[in-house]
Amino acid sequence: MALDWQKLANDYRDDYVADLKTLVSIDSSRDDSLATDEFPLGPGPAKAMIAFMDIAKRDGFTVKNLDNLAGYVEYGEGDDTLAILGHADVMPAGKGWHTDPFTLTEKDGNLYGRGTSDDKGPALAAYYGLRMLKDQGIVPKMKVRFIVGTDEESDWTGMKHYLDVEPAPTLGFSPDAEFPLINGEKGNVTFETHFKGTNGGDVTLDEFDSGLRMNMVPRDAEATVTTAAGIQMGNAFNVFLAKAPVTGEAEVTGNQVKLHVVGKAAHGMEPKNGINAGTYLATFLTAYDFGGDARDFLSLLADQLHDDSRAHKLNLAYTDDVMGDLTMNVGIMNFVADDHGLINTNFRYPTGTGAANILAGLQQATAKMAVTIEQGREMVPHYVDPSDPIVATLMDVYREQTGDTTAQPEVVGGGTYGRLMKRGVAFGALFAHTQDTMHQADEFQPEADLLKAMAIYGQAIDALTK
Repeated sequence: MALDWQKLANDYRDDYVADLKTLVSIDSSRDDSLATDEFPLGPGPAKAMIAFMDIAKRDGFTVKNLDNLAGYVEYGEGDDTLAILGHADVMPAGKGWHTDPFTLTEKDGNLYGRGTSDDKGPALAAYYGLRMLKDQGIVPKMKVRFIVGTDEESDWTGMKHYLDVEPAPTLGFSPDAEFPLINGEKGNVTFETHFKGTNGGDVTLDEFDSGLRMNMVPRDAEATVTTAAGIQMGNAFNVFLAKAPVTGEAEVTGNQVKLHVVGKAAHGMEPKNGINAGTYLATFLTAYDFGGDARDFLSLLADQLHDDSRAHKLNLAYTDDVMGDLTMNVGIMNFVADDHGLINTNFRYPTGTGAANILAGLQQATAKMAVTIEQGREMVPHYVDPSDPIVATLMDVYREQTGDTTAQPEVVGGGTYGRLMKRGVAFGALFAHTQDTMHQADEFQPEADLLKAMAIYGQAIDALTK
C-alpha cells in the first residue's frame, strides 16, 4: 500500500514547528572573535548543529558529533551511502527586521526567523522526511546520513572536516536551494582588492563601511567625511536620495559629515534582487574632491562596480547556454583613513571562463591604482547529467507530489553542499511560487511549503534507497 506522504507530513506539524523554534532561537552566525578550541567557529554554529543532533537522539537515531564542526544522523545499512547535507549556520541577521530574527514568528501562514528558509527550515524538513521512514518501519537498503555542517555561509570548514574524517558519500542531495532540482551550479570565486588608506584633496574620507558577507548584497552603508562644506554636502545628499532607489540620512557636525544609506539585502548569487547600499553611497561621494587611495576606492566602486551585476564595465560579461550569465556581487566595502581599504567582490561564473580571466579584468580596472588583489577560495562549476538516476528519481518524486509535470532541472549561481559529491544535487526547499528571502531581513518560509517539502523528502529518501 502506497503511503500518503503529505498526510504523514501534516501529522508531524506541531513537532516540526516546535523543533524549528528551538533551532531558530540560536544565533548560529559564524563569529571568529568568539572562537575557542571547543568552538572553532564561535559557539553559535556548533550549538545549532548540536541541537539538530539532540533532536535526532530524542527520536532514537544514531548520531555523531565531529569536533563541533559537523555532525551526522545515521539510519539504514549497506555499502553505499546516501547523504542529505544541510547546514546549521546562518547569515548575520543585519538590520531592518519587523520581527525578532531569533524568535520563530508565525504570521499569515508564514514562519519568520533567521534560518527559516536558509537552511534550518529546509534541513529540518529533510530530517523529518528521514524520521517518517523510521517511524513507518521502513529500513533503507543503503546507509543514509543526514549531515549537518556549521560553516556553509563562509568557508565550508565543517563539511570539509567531515570529508577529511569520514568516507565520501555515494550520492546525495542538499535541501538548501529550490525546487524542482538543481543539477548544475556555477563556479564561485572571491577577490579582495586592498588599498593602503591614504587621502588627499579638499575632502577626507575618514571611514566607509558596508556589507556583512561576500555572498550578501549589503543593505546598509555608512561613511564619515571631513569637509569645510558640510552643510552643502548634507543638502546635496538629500537631493541624491530623492532620485535614487535608496533611503538614508546625513548628520552634519561642524566639518564632519556622517552619511547613512539603506538599500535592500539579497543573496549574492543574484545581485539584481537587491540594492547595494555601498556602491550607491560611493556614487554620491565621487562627486567630491577626494585624493589618494580614498579617490581610487570610491571611483572603483562607483565607476567600475556599481549597478553592474554582469560585470560589463570590467569586460567580464560572459554567458553559457547551459549555465547562464557570469554574475558579480560587491559584498564588503571598508575604508579607514591611514589604515586600509578593502573591496570584496564575489563572482559566480559558468563553464568557459574562470578565476584567471576575472583576475585579469580586475587588474586592468585597477592598473593605475596602488592596490593589491588577493584571490580567495574558488569552486569550479559543477554539473550532474539529467540522465543520472539521482536526478531522474528526484524529479519523478517532485512531479508526483506537486502535479507539476513540466518541471525541469535547473542550473543556478548559488553554491550548495551538493557540489561536494560527483553525484550530488540541490533539492528544494524553495518553491517557484514563494518569495526568496534568503540572506534578507524578515526571512520567512510558508509553513505549508515546508510541510510539502517534508513529504517530498520522505518519498525521495525512500525512492533512492529501495
